[in-house]
Amino acid sequence: MAQKPSIPKGTRDFSPTEVAKRNYIINIIKATFEHFGFQPIETPSFENSETLMGKYGEEGDRLIFKILNSGDYLSKINEDLLIQKDSNKLTAKISEKALRYDLTVPFARYVVQHQNELEFPFKRYQIQPVWRADRPQKGRFREFYQCDADVVGSKSLWQEVEFIQLYDAVFNRLNLKGVTIKLNNRKILAGIAEVIGAADKLIDFTVALDKLDKVGEEGVKKEMLEKGISNAAIEKLTPLFKLSGSNIEKLHQLKTLLGDSKEGVEGIDELSFVIKTIESVGLFTSNLELDLTLARGLNYYTGAIIEVVPPKEVSMGSIGGGGRYDDLTGIFGLKDMSGIGISFGLDRIYLVLEELNLFSKVALPKPKVLFTNFGDNEAFFATQTIKLLRENGIKSELYPDNAKLKKQLNYADKRDIQYVVLIGSSELENKSYTVKNMITGEQSTGNFDMLLQLLKQ
Repeated sequence: MAQKPSIPKGTRDFSPTEVAKRNYIINIIKATFEHFGFQPIETPSFENSETLMGKYGEEGDRLIFKILNSGDYLSKINEDLLIQKDSNKLTAKISEKALRYDLTVPFARYVVQHQNELEFPFKRYQIQPVWRADRPQKGRFREFYQCDADVVGSKSLWQEVEFIQLYDAVFNRLNLKGVTIKLNNRKILAGIAEVIGAADKLIDFTVALDKLDKVGEEGVKKEMLEKGISNAAIEKLTPLFKLSGSNIEKLHQLKTLLGDSKEGVEGIDELSFVIKTIESVGLFTSNLELDLTLARGLNYYTGAIIEVVPPKEVSMGSIGGGGRYDDLTGIFGLKDMSGIGISFGLDRIYLVLEELNLFSKVALPKPKVLFTNFGDNEAFFATQTIKLLRENGIKSELYPDNAKLKKQLNYADKRDIQYVVLIGSSELENKSYTVKNMITGEQSTGNFDMLLQLLKQ
C-alpha cells in the first residue's frame, strides 16, 4: 500500500477559498503601496550564501535554509573534514546558495547592484515568499509571505509619517478597526541607558524592558539585576514606569528625565514631530501609541521603531513592524544610504480577519455563465458562443462532459454561477439560447444579442 503523501512541517496547501482570501489581502496592500507611490521589484527566491550569511546574527544564520550544490557535492571534500563532522565548516563547502530569509537583505543587495539605475529616494515594495527553519507554531511558518515597503536615500521624518498613514490606510480598507501602531525610537532607548549609567548594557537593558507587559515592573528590575545592571541605575529608571497622559505629555515628561542625553533628546524630538503631525492630520481607524518598551530589531534600527498589534479582542502577536536604518546598504559597501521600511504580516493578518469574520465580501473566481453539454454538436456551438462572450469580457465556461442536466445544474449551483445556458437540439437548429437564472429560476430564449445584453447587465 502506497504511503500517504505529506508536506514539510511549517508549510501549507491553500484551497481555492483560502487563496481568494489571501489575494484579497495582498491586492489591498499592493494597491495601497502603489497609491502611496511605491514601485514593485522582485528578487530571486535564493541568493548566494555570502549575501545572506552573517547579516542576521548567529540565530538568524542557523534558521537559513541552505541549498546543496548540484552534482556530486561531496567528491571534492577533504576526508578529514568529513571525519570532523563540523556542520558549519562542511556546509560552507557543499552549499553556495540559500533560500532568502527575508526581503530586506536582498533589497539592500539590489540597491547596491543597481544604484546607477535608480532614482533616489527610491520607494520600493515587494510581496514574495521567504523561508526560515523555525519551529512552527500559531502564526509562525517556515514558508510565508512578506509584504514590504521601503524608502532609501532620504533621512526625512516625513517618511515616518507616511508609513504610519500607509499602515492605517491598509487596515481601514480591510475594515480592521482598533489596530494599534506602536512607536518608539532607538535613540530614546540609548538615551535612557546612558542616563542611568548602563550604556554598555544597552541590549540587556532593552531586552528586559521589552518584557514589562509580561512580567511587570518588579520582573523587569529583577532581570536587569541578573544582567549586571546596578540597583542605582534601576532606581533612576523608576520614573519611566510612572509616565502617564497622552503621547505628547509622556514625551514632555521623558524630555525632563533625559535632558542630559543629547542622543535621547534627539530621539524625543524626532518622535514628537511624527506624533504631532499624525495627530494633526488624523488616522482612519488605527490608534497611535508611544511604547518605550518597544525594542524590536535594536541592532538593526537606528531611529524610529514601529510595531503593529491587532485589536485587543484577538489573541495574536504583532501583525506588522519596521523602522529606520541609517546604513542598510553598508553591509555591501555602499555607505550612508539611510532608509526606513515596514512589513505586513500576511499570514497573521489573515488569521485576525478570519477570527473577526471580516472575509464575508471575498468571493471565489467564477464564470458568470455556464453552458450545458448535451453532445459534441451542442458543445461545439457553445464553444463558438463562449469565444464571442469572452471577447466581450464575459467570464464563460463549458461543462466538459455530456452528463445529465441535474448534474450540470448542481455544478452551477455549487459554484454559485448565476446563469446557465441550455443548448439542446431545438436551440442548435434555431441558433438560439435558453438562459436560466439560477437565482430567480426564470428562463428566457433568444438570439446572441439577447444573450449578450442579458449577461452584460
